[in-house]
Amino acid sequence: MQRTGRRRGAGSPLVGVISDTHGLLRPEAVAALAGVDTIVHAGGSAEILDALRRIAPVIAVRGNNDRDAWAAALPEIARLEIGATRIWVVHDLKELAEDPASAGVGVVISGHSHRPRVERRAGLLLLNPGSAGPRRFSLPVAVARLHLAPAGPRAEIVELAVAGPGRGSRPTRRRGLDGARGTGAVSARGGPR
Repeated sequence: MQRTGRRRGAGSPLVGVISDTHGLLRPEAVAALAGVDTIVHAGGSAEILDALRRIAPVIAVRGNNDRDAWAAALPEIARLEIGATRIWVVHDLKELAEDPASAGVGVVISGHSHRPRVERRAGLLLLNPGSAGPRRFSLPVAVARLHLAPAGPRAEIVELAVAGPGRGSRPTRRRGLDGARGTGAVSARGGPR
């Protein structure tokens, strides 16, 4: 089990959680992750991970679209401990063969569905930050912040105010990816997007 420390002097660890970037790291996501102690990425590209490492140490797992040679070094499931909280990270929640609660896990982080979700189930916190990359259908573009306090973990979804449908109101129903890109976003191909 991997252990990570805190960078901030006082207080409880704060974890930034991001997933399904699909080669796009928006400046709004970077701003939402500023000040976290650790970043967990539940599926993304090498360039995105390098950019996130400039914010905080990164724990990453391989997503279903992470197929290039760089992704071979990423685990399918990461088991870590931050502070006193055991956390498992997996891209697709359906890939977990073990019962996290019986293993003493407090938080399971996943991605894949692009649907942000915070759910408590039998003492276990399930967290999906949603997609921070290109908008999928009418789903919000989001990341999450995981607070690991002595009283127990709690998570919040941070919906990103991005250009295109959905800014300031619910997006209209669309098919596929809208490809919305903010100024200064990082793409997997390098350079701004």
